[in-house]
Amino acid sequence: MIKNSAVEMAKALSSNEISSVELTQAHLDQISKVDTDVHAFLHVDSEGALAQARDVDARRKAGEKLAPLAGVPLALKDVLVQKGIPTTCGSKMLEGWRPPYDSTVVSRLKDNGIIILGKTNMDEFAMGSSTENSAYGPTHNPWDLARIPGGSGGGSSAALAAFEAPLAIGTDTGGSIRQPAAVTGTVGVKPTYGGVSRYGLVAFSSSLDQAGPCARTVLDAAYLHEAIGGYDRMDSTSINAPIPPVVEAAKNGNVKGMKIGVIKELQGDGYQPGVLKLFNQSLELLASLGAEIVEVSCKYFDYALAAYYLIAPSECSSNLARFDAMRYGIRVGEGSAEDVMSATRQQGFGREVKRRIILGTYA
Repeated sequence: MIKNSAVEMAKALSSNEISSVELTQAHLDQISKVDTDVHAFLHVDSEGALAQARDVDARRKAGEKLAPLAGVPLALKDVLVQKGIPTTCGSKMLEGWRPPYDSTVVSRLKDNGIIILGKTNMDEFAMGSSTENSAYGPTHNPWDLARIPGGSGGGSSAALAAFEAPLAIGTDTGGSIRQPAAVTGTVGVKPTYGGVSRYGLVAFSSSLDQAGPCARTVLDAAYLHEAIGGYDRMDSTSINAPIPPVVEAAKNGNVKGMKIGVIKELQGDGYQPGVLKLFNQSLELLASLGAEIVEVSCKYFDYALAAYYLIAPSECSSNLARFDAMRYGIRVGEGSAEDVMSATRQQGFGREVKRRIILGTYA
């Protein structure tokens, strides 16, 4: 059962072939079995997950109409706050912190009856592309433990690939959902900015950060996007518009007449032969299904990474200034405020975070 899609699990739950408690326990057992090697999770909330599952089972038994993914387990990236559950952002700076409130994403997961198994590993404060920058050790790719699972949300994608969860939540600033999905053979979507609320998402770069769905199938990701997306008055950047019909599109799968742009500036050297071959095969497949492949030019595309490294570190420097032992974060040392602040930030932040703070401060 744990290797089925989330939609298949939901059907089994609806037909009473399996209970949410049984399904949740099966995934908790898988975590116990494999996560010592994979290290996808930083915190597993077995008691809380089973309590949520019992509640969903009771509501189903009472005849209540439930959401499509009710009773299906999920892994949550440790950058979104969940009331009473440790949230570290992969950093020693927040070690031991238990938030007093739920993020909007978590609230919506709970409203939909989705079972939160625990918090997944990540590059510290979402800064990295390999999940090797976590203060709590690296996550490994389940397909080959000697390889990385991508980052910053490698814990979420690794949990999916290791069948520890059928659904996961990631966040994406400069590829942190999409790149791990590619590396682990899973599905990840960075929604349009403002499509999913950032309330309760610990900020790295506020103008780029965006939470989004991760899964093993496109349809599962679409259902999860519908569960977490939509307007939220708690987020000033939230889009006040209906959620696009992503589930209908995923079910349909019809690309006939669709225009798909291929960026001219992405062509050239720098690809492994196997990657380039699969990319070209994908274009051929889409064309054979009726899609129109159009070459487009983004003449400033080569400046994208440079622009990212001006915007993201600058906003990082500002956002992480709050972790100073006076307002937020651990507290290290004694003496003057300056001495305590310096010692706290020296010990609380890892090397990559310090590098980006310095870069952003003086960029």
